[in-house]
Amino acid sequence: MPGNRRPTIKTVAAHAGVGRTTVSRVINGSELVSADARARVLAAIKELNYVPNSVARGLVTNRTNAVALVIPESESRLGSEPFFAALIRGVSGALFETRTQLQLMLVRDRAERDQLTASVATRRVDGVLLVSVHAHDQLPGLLEELGLPTVLAGRRDERERLSHVTSDNAGGAAAAVRHLLERGRRRIATVAGPLDMDVGRSRLAGWHDAHREAGVPADESLVEVGDFTEEGGRRAMRSLLERAPDLDAVFAASDLMAVSALAELRRQGRRVPDDVAVVGFEDSVLARHTNPPLTTVRQPVEELGRTMARILLDEITGAGRSAQRLTLPTELVVRESS
Repeated sequence: MPGNRRPTIKTVAAHAGVGRTTVSRVINGSELVSADARARVLAAIKELNYVPNSVARGLVTNRTNAVALVIPESESRLGSEPFFAALIRGVSGALFETRTQLQLMLVRDRAERDQLTASVATRRVDGVLLVSVHAHDQLPGLLEELGLPTVLAGRRDERERLSHVTSDNAGGAAAAVRHLLERGRRRIATVAGPLDMDVGRSRLAGWHDAHREAGVPADESLVEVGDFTEEGGRRAMRSLLERAPDLDAVFAASDLMAVSALAELRRQGRRVPDDVAVVGFEDSVLARHTNPPLTTVRQPVEELGRTMARILLDEITGAGRSAQRLTLPTELVVRESS
């Protein structure tokens, strides 16, 4: 460019052959732009290497152009569970298209919760995406009171008022157990997720549903509650084998717990699937690399993250007038562990 001056919205508009308002709408993710105009603006932005001035945009729109992804878990869980990595990819991919900054915030104690509260109260972010929602978690209620756009991954319970996106947890779990019943298994244990989370309760409900549909009594002694961690899955599997050594199948409410269940079964000399069949939930990268490869319920975690981000952007811009409640479909993926 002449004099190596930084390109402006006016420069982009002239290059694309549109008005400055059209360029502004494209940058801010507005739907009030034709496909042809959007394509020309995006091409001009790329050719000119134009970077929107987020400070100037914030002064005009009274927005920070930043959202927080809040995960009330430890660094160890964040790093060990593939779910979080896939969710972050989905969220960041959707936000990148709109040049919205993503702030990752771990809330592990009261001090970090107070820090989040301060950020929200002073509007240092335009909205919040909240993951790992527990029934008695104070954060959703706090965000609701502050009136900040908020979208949850999951929900506190079936009466949830905030926008949320979840997978078909009960249906996916029922499909897993139905598959095991169809394979002739009758002593089907489950390593459930935490029961103070809707995801844990829903997947346990699916275990019950499949038994009821098949007319097979669900033995409550075959239920052991885990915590979605590797060690929690190992402890749960050990307890189940001590209590019910004749079990012939296990449905674990997450792939990570299923992987540790496989390890414990192997340690105790049980063959999979000959002696005990195993099914997980998520279809993470772990499922394809176990021995044997893990049958699991695929949930679209990246799509869940993308959907959450799009709903939040709608709420921030005012396009989303009321809370949205979406359930994404799941799919059983059969491999050698069952």
